[in-house]
Amino acid sequence: MHSEPLQAERPGHPGAHGLESHGPGTAPAGGACPFHNDQREARSGKQKTLVLTGASRGIGHATGKLFSDAGWRIITCSRQPFADDRCPWATGMENHVAVELADHRALPRAIDELKEKLGGGPLSALINNAAISPKSAEGERLTSLNTPVGTWMSVFHVNLLAPVMLAQGLFDELRAGQGSIVNVTSIVGSRVHPFAGSAYATSKAALTCLTREMAHDYAPYGIRVNAIAPGEIKTDILSPETEAMLAPTIPMRRIGTPEEVAKVMFFLCSDAASYVTGEEIHINGGQRV
Repeated sequence: MHSEPLQAERPGHPGAHGLESHGPGTAPAGGACPFHNDQREARSGKQKTLVLTGASRGIGHATGKLFSDAGWRIITCSRQPFADDRCPWATGMENHVAVELADHRALPRAIDELKEKLGGGPLSALINNAAISPKSAEGERLTSLNTPVGTWMSVFHVNLLAPVMLAQGLFDELRAGQGSIVNVTSIVGSRVHPFAGSAYATSKAALTCLTREMAHDYAPYGIRVNAIAPGEIKTDILSPETEAMLAPTIPMRRIGTPEEVAKVMFFLCSDAASYVTGEEIHINGGQRV
């Protein structure tokens, strides 16, 4: 299965893309909005770099576009070859690493390739967005009663182990860039969902715990680690019927968009969130309440 966030796989699924630094609690000179720092950095030649998994569609694609529009360099990772004809950001082809995230033995090679592309330079952000949620042969959710052991292993390799290995492997670059890590969890990590399988939900709950542990471990090195937990997010394959069914169950009475999720991740990777770490931000229009 393609390493994509859950919400891009089946209708109705929840989710699954400078100026000199300032001290804690201080604002940029002149009261300028910190969200604009990235664009000014790009113009001044101090371009930030993002490593993004699961960027080919849905939340990942919207995230790559938003960061690119802000002047960031985007390096993507996925099992599929890069679709150059669909890429809205420049140099996408040469900034892509093909890797099967379900195979932990393949990750060291991919990390070496990422390091080579970074060329010893700093890494400003790592977003672990890729995830898989296998279904039965009939397209139904796999439960704790019928999920094969091999499926559990594949799901946990992609959804949990890959974020651990990528963060460890890129530690030096993240430290040099005083970088930010964002793990994409899900609303299903805290509730049973009619579409999300047991392995997927359990892996997302574990990723929430991992985010907290990583935030504690990485903080002394100036690296912040946070998570976002999307709820029902609209994708290209979300049918009007499914959207009409789900929207009334959400307090805001609508489905979220990938762009809305991407903006929260951009905040977490920006100077505006310089004192935020160990948090999981829920993006679900009030569905969780």
